[in-house]
Amino acid sequence: MKVLSLLEELEDIIESGSSIPFAHKVLIDKNEVLELIKEVRIVLPDEVKQAKWIKEERQRILVEAQQEADTMLEEANNHISTMVEQDEITKVARAQSEEVIAQAQMSAKEMRLGAREYADELLSNVEESLVQTAKTIQENRNELKGMKG
Repeated sequence: MKVLSLLEELEDIIESGSSIPFAHKVLIDKNEVLELIKEVRIVLPDEVKQAKWIKEERQRILVEAQQEADTMLEEANNHISTMVEQDEITKVARAQSEEVIAQAQMSAKEMRLGAREYADELLSNVEESLVQTAKTIQENRNELKGMKG
């Protein structure tokens, strides 16, 4: 992620700045730090767009899983209808169709759960990254504010 590399660069600037003895302060190039903060502001909306895309992709996966489950159920029902010709075939067809429906429902449920977990994990990672980025920016701003005095 571009934001993280920019923040690392900002940390490097702060860590490599000239220390002021006994003051826990560092002299840094103001323009260089402000330029990095500007770049973070430019890149951050892209990270938010990526989170939005992940959310939309999650929804698409859920819809696709539901459509696949519906298709499987429809195919199972069509299969049953064609086998109703004889009593024994009907019994076998019912048993098979129930098994197919159960498997289709199980598959659909697993797909939905997997898609939700995947999307939640991606959103969690993006959220954690954004929280860390915001925290680092706030810490850096607080440190910059402290340097005015």
